[in-house]
Amino acid sequence: MTVSAGDATAPQRRDARRNRQLLVEAGHKVFTEQGLQAPLDVIARRAGVGNATLYRHFPTRAALVDAVLGDQLTGTTEAGERARAAPDAWTGLNDYLQAVFGTLAADRGTNDLMTTHVEGIEALDAVRAHNQETMELLLERGREEGAIRADVTTEDVLFALAALGRAVPALTTATTPDAWHRPLALLLDGLRPAPAPLPGLALTTAQLTDVLRHTGPHRAPVRPRVT
Repeated sequence: MTVSAGDATAPQRRDARRNRQLLVEAGHKVFTEQGLQAPLDVIARRAGVGNATLYRHFPTRAALVDAVLGDQLTGTTEAGERARAAPDAWTGLNDYLQAVFGTLAADRGTNDLMTTHVEGIEALDAVRAHNQETMELLLERGREEGAIRADVTTEDVLFALAALGRAVPALTTATTPDAWHRPLALLLDGLRPAPAPLPGLALTTAQLTDVLRHTGPHRAPVRPRVT
């Protein structure tokens, strides 16, 4: 019996699609746990494939990140669209930032992607542009409604949000998973003409020290050398 080239190629294509999906799933788990600088060989092992297979599907780290985190970035854009349609600017701004920071706290890979400068991620440029436009629309509308102070700029807010977002993993590691609600509320109150009560508990001195100890590059843990 003669096997045609088409018959032989079909299983290879199925295997290739399966390997790619395994790599994307493993990449999501590893990036979530360790951040975007996680070793790629860890992802390959988690997927059950060799390094050569990983690089055949994703020649660069940026290509893998783009495939893995594209859905997360889509979720941020969708949250921005919901915020724009909110009944008032303050509700839209609050709901939008709650959604964004929930993701930053839960996923170190997305946190790295959204709070640092990363080159070569196609989906990232679009979501950053959409995020800036969302903030501009909400702040302008908020000023018109009297809910946002008149002197604050979009750049003021984006800078403060990036700084706070970068610290969120350290904060939640050192304290509790929802500890980011209080500093976010404090930041938002800085935009109001009049402040509102802060939620949650203030950090203790010991907790602040622990948070600062955990703040920094989201690097993968160093694996012990086997001798």
